[in-house]
Amino acid sequence: MYIPDKINQMSLLNKYLPFEVWIAYRYIKFKQKNSFISFISMTSMLGIALGVSALIIILSVMNGFQDELRTRILGVASHIEITSSNNTLTHWEDLAKKLHESPEVVGSAPYVDGQGMLVSEFGSQGIMLRGISSELEGNVDNLEKKVKVGKLSDLKPNAFNLILGIDAAKQLGIVVGDKVNILIPQGSYTPAGTFPRMRQFNVAGIFEIGMYEYDSGMVLMNIEDAQKFFQMNDAVSGVRVKTDDLFLAPLVAKRLSESLSESGVFYVSDWTKKHANFFAAVQMEKRVMFIILMLIIAVAAFNIVSTLVMAVTDKRSDIAILKTYGAKPKSILYIFIIQGSLIGLIGTISGVFLGTIVALNIHSIVPFIEHLFNVQFLSKDIYYISEVPSKLLYSDVSAIAFISILLSIVATIYPSIKASNTSPAEALKHD
Repeated sequence: MYIPDKINQMSLLNKYLPFEVWIAYRYIKFKQKNSFISFISMTSMLGIALGVSALIIILSVMNGFQDELRTRILGVASHIEITSSNNTLTHWEDLAKKLHESPEVVGSAPYVDGQGMLVSEFGSQGIMLRGISSELEGNVDNLEKKVKVGKLSDLKPNAFNLILGIDAAKQLGIVVGDKVNILIPQGSYTPAGTFPRMRQFNVAGIFEIGMYEYDSGMVLMNIEDAQKFFQMNDAVSGVRVKTDDLFLAPLVAKRLSESLSESGVFYVSDWTKKHANFFAAVQMEKRVMFIILMLIIAVAAFNIVSTLVMAVTDKRSDIAILKTYGAKPKSILYIFIIQGSLIGLIGTISGVFLGTIVALNIHSIVPFIEHLFNVQFLSKDIYYISEVPSKLLYSDVSAIAFISILLSIVATIYPSIKASNTSPAEALKHD
């Protein structure tokens, strides 16, 4: 059905549109007699746009934070760790051969773990000690790329060299070439009593992971030196394993645990278990933020209700005239549904565009704001990372846009039904 000639003053293009769409478009134009309705319509669009863009930006930052943190953790940790009772594992070479029988395993390396205290002339600090094999470590992580001064190959057997984090070096005033002492809880028995074991090490390098937890509290040394220091003989703390897909690590760990159960008592843990609480908290926070910000979009979308209610009241005479020309109640219903949906659609598209632009360029925007106002949003000694990452997932954008448009359509139902039930006689009686 098309508008009669008395009302129809459309261009050639508009002749191909149903009159419901044309009238809805005319009603949504901001050159209306009732400027207040135009203002409310603009406010609804702006609210939806800001809500959609804010949700896209925040979810992108949280995705980036989760992805960046996982990358940095797995740059030091491994996909899977296997150890035995008392955190001691003997004959690790035989175990490694058996592990590589699994097609998902792409690398393995032994390690020795322990705790101690790093002592320099400027102070002391508790640390995590890790003995590694510089030849095999590259099979399970990318620590070599994180060493800023020196290299992993400097950790030679019997040299008692170490590489420490950049924050620990700053706090204790340590530079490459210094000699430092490390104390560990295991006692040394002397005629005067039991004393903590202590040994002097040479600082051969400095690494920077980008996470304060590791940069301030982890020290690397050669695995043979660690075995001697902890008096472990030929034993190691465990074997670290890298899989071809980090997200399949839990499944691979389960399979390895079942296959190794026949050979003895082994404890198999994957990266999701070691950091389960943290990643679960991040995921929960992401869901909560999604719900909270979606409520902002819902509030803006339901402003469309007030916009359409006032529009229906203002256009009562127009509705009556349309009905006298033969427009059915269903057509009147469609007019106001389309009008409200257009408001939501324009707001959603604007918000998606703005949010996508900001999310893709947040790595440049945040440093500019920090420099402009001389602030730091993420202090390295408080947060895990000191930069604001961003990872835009188009599945998130699609879900946000769909829900925003759906809420806008739902908001149009009541006022549209009210408009379709308008009686021409009652509407024209007061005009």
